Amino acid sequence: MSAKHLDPAKSIIAKIGIEKVSAVTGKHISRVYRWMYPKDRGGTGGMIPQREASVLLAYARERNIDLIPAEFFVLPEPPE
Repeated sequence: MSAKHLDPAKSIIAKIGIEKVSAVTGKHISRVYRWMYPKDRGGTGGMIPQREASVLLAYARERNIDLIPAEFFVLPEPPE
């Protein structure tokens, strides 16, 4: 994965592996890549859709992969 890919999808996919994410969610690998693309390139801006996030969390839990729900969100910076 390259620097142009966006988090949190990039980090989550790196933990599981892009081919495995594709297989587990039933989404074509090109769709999984789109989760890491900016919205102006037809992606989701780094966000994994909720349905697939639930599937990935269950998969990670079953296999003791260190993945928690909070990793699926980008928290805004606190106001100064």
